[in-house]
Amino acid sequence: MDSIELLNGERFTKDEILKLMESDDFYYDYLGKAALSSSSIKLLLDSPKKYKYIMEYGSPSTQGLRDGWLFHTCILEPDVFESQVYVDVQSKNTKAYKLAKEEHGRVFTIKEKRDAERLADAFLRNEHALQLITNCEFEVPAIGYITARSGNKYPFRGKADVLDSYRVVDLKTTSDLKAFPYSARKFSYMCQVYIYCELFNKPYEEFKFIAIDKGSLDIGIYDVSEEFYNLGKERVLDALETYETFFINAADLDSYCIKGTL
Repeated sequence: MDSIELLNGERFTKDEILKLMESDDFYYDYLGKAALSSSSIKLLLDSPKKYKYIMEYGSPSTQGLRDGWLFHTCILEPDVFESQVYVDVQSKNTKAYKLAKEEHGRVFTIKEKRDAERLADAFLRNEHALQLITNCEFEVPAIGYITARSGNKYPFRGKADVLDSYRVVDLKTTSDLKAFPYSARKFSYMCQVYIYCELFNKPYEEFKFIAIDKGSLDIGIYDVSEEFYNLGKERVLDALETYETFFINAADLDSYCIKGTL
C-alpha cells in the first residue's frame, strides 16, 4: 500500500502519514475524525449516537484515562512525562490548580505524578515485564485498511505501546488484576487485538497484555487466545456494519434502538 485515503477524502502517502502520526495533535485530533480506531469501534458497539456525539464534541477526560496516560508516558516517554506541568495542590478545585490549567491547558497534580512513578517503578522492577519491553520500539504508529463484510475498506489507525520484530505488547492499568480477564472483555480489548494484528501484520499469538494493579502493584502478563482474537474480529465487523448503516448510508439515527427479550 503506497497511499491511504482517509474518511474525509484526503489522501497521503504511507511514509508521509506515518511521519505526521508522530505528532499527538495529528494522531489524536486530526486522525481522530479522519480514521477509525479501537476506541471508535468501542463507541460504535456501544451506541452510534454516542459515536456521533464524541466525534462532534470530543470525549471528557476521566481520572482513569489521566492515570493511564501518565503511567504510559512515565515508562515509554519519560521526557514527555517530565515535561508536563505538575501542581502541588490537594484538590483540582483549588484556585492554584484552576489558574495553572487556564495558563497551560493540560496540568496534573503532584499526587498524580507520584502515583504514576510508583506504578512505573513496580513495573520496571518486575523481570518478566521488563524482559518484554527491552530492546523494543515504543509508541509506534500504524495505519491501514480493514475490510468490512460489505467488501468496503476503511482506514484504521493504531499506536503500539511496545513493538519489536515479532511482537506487540500493550500496557494496561487495572483496579483489580484478578478480574482483568473479565475487564478485557467488558472494555472490548479483543477489538484492539484484532485491529493491531491487522495493522502491524502480527499473529494473535504474538500479542501480549501487561497489566498492573494500581493498588497491590501486582503484575499480570496475558496471552491472547484464538477465541479472543476471533471475537475481536467479529465485533469490529459488527461495528463497521453499524458505521455503514448510519454514517455511510445515512440511516436515521433517531430510528436506532436496541431490541431484546428479558
